[in-house]
Amino acid sequence: MSNGYKVVAVSGGLQRPSRTLTLIEALLSSLGDALPIDVQLIELGKIAGRLSGAITRAQLPADIEEQIRAIETADALVVASPVFRASYTGLFKHLFDFVHHEALVDVPVLLAATGGSERHALVIDHQLRPLFSFFQARTLPIGVYASESDFSNYEIGSAALRARIALAVDRAVPLLRQNAESAATAVVASV
Repeated sequence: MSNGYKVVAVSGGLQRPSRTLTLIEALLSSLGDALPIDVQLIELGKIAGRLSGAITRAQLPADIEEQIRAIETADALVVASPVFRASYTGLFKHLFDFVHHEALVDVPVLLAATGGSERHALVIDHQLRPLFSFFQARTLPIGVYASESDFSNYEIGSAALRARIALAVDRAVPLLRQNAESAATAVVASV
């Protein structure tokens, strides 16, 4: 049994190869270098067809229900979506529509997004932060936005993007540790 932080990563990209998935993997790699983590990766593109047909949680296939439960019980989330029409994808939102509204209270969330140009960079603060604020999650202070020019053949080719990833993780680690210590203290106090 592992003692790592249970991190659930959600990649909102709908196809492969995916710059969004590449960004998620880079964030997880950097986070894993800083902390012991156990990662569960949810790729929206792999479940999109079966997810899109569900209107209620009871209609979700069993494997997608398990992924929703993983999101609800994570120690931390790393989420990223490509930007379409100035927002996250509709299926990304649809996935989180199934998450219980109180399941993410105080859960740290590292936000990320990818888009065609820098003009979409505010999607993190204007779209993703409000979504996770609804859940009363703790959105981490530094989000990571990457534009198409930051990649070469779906691999990170930008030193500036690597620096943003490092900064986001450096700022996230103390908050993740603090959150874990608070949770451990609460468990001890309840015993």
